[in-house]
Amino acid sequence: MRLSDLIAAEINRMLDESETNSAEIQRNDFASQIGCVPSQINYVLSSRFIPEQGYIVESRRGGGGYIRITRVSLDKSSALMHIVNSIGTDIDDIATRVILDNCVGGGLLSQDIARLMYSAVSSPVMRQVPVIMRDSLRAAILKQMLLSEI
Repeated sequence: MRLSDLIAAEINRMLDESETNSAEIQRNDFASQIGCVPSQINYVLSSRFIPEQGYIVESRRGGGGYIRITRVSLDKSSALMHIVNSIGTDIDDIATRVILDNCVGGGLLSQDIARLMYSAVSSPVMRQVPVIMRDSLRAAILKQMLLSEI
């Protein structure tokens, strides 16, 4: 088992045992417990515990700081709306691919729909648009396509 899989499994175990569907960790203590560097915890949180997969991650810095991971149950419409709101005013090609892959993995979109959406906003298509406008146009189109799935 890879280290990132071990970290994710431990966080999921904590969430499964929680009555509130949330877990709080102190990054340095948790890293020591697992036997890894704290940045590995950040990597796992930013790649596996994301809104598109039904998680909210909050952090508070400082001496008593913590990271709170909450598993939320959203219906398809709410989840897609949350994703649309998280996109912002611009998005690059790689982030678009990640969001669509996560939507497929989370059962929000079919593979065919995600492939169609990606092809509409992919880099080869966006080459026709001035560089300064590409990411904002991609974000606007992607948001509209996701909204059409609600």
